Amino acid sequence: MVLKEFIRLFERDTERLKLEIGAYSTEENLWKVDHNITNSAGNLCLHLVGNMSHFVGKEIGGFDYRRDREFEFAGKNVPKSELIELIEKLQDVVTASLEGLDEIMLERDYPLEVFGAKMTHSYFLIHLYGHFSYHLGQINYHRRLLDK
Repeated sequence: MVLKEFIRLFERDTERLKLEIGAYSTEENLWKVDHNITNSAGNLCLHLVGNMSHFVGKEIGGFDYRRDREFEFAGKNVPKSELIELIEKLQDVVTASLEGLDEIMLERDYPLEVFGAKMTHSYFLIHLYGHFSYHLGQINYHRRLLDK
């Protein structure tokens, strides 16, 4: 039952991410930074896609994925249409990965020790959801401040 809730939340917020990226008035504004805003919305989007594709898609779902974390923060000028395609693919991968997970697995150890200690799948999915929401909020704020 809890897996269905994780799926609903991640589907809802990947859709919100797609809407936020799509709402930018110009491609250039996705990549703007300003004084204390050092991460562009484009880079935060790439980071969310990379993070979720690795930790959920690859590690839970078994999808082939090779993460380039450096590019997530250093890459520039990826077209808005490509970002949206990446988000749509992420939606499918995350849903399929979680649908393939058994409820019993939620209380078993996640395969990686991301924070230097063992944690359950459930704990890590809650962490990932908080991380996703945090950056989604940053993207929303970035758009409202710098999409001019």
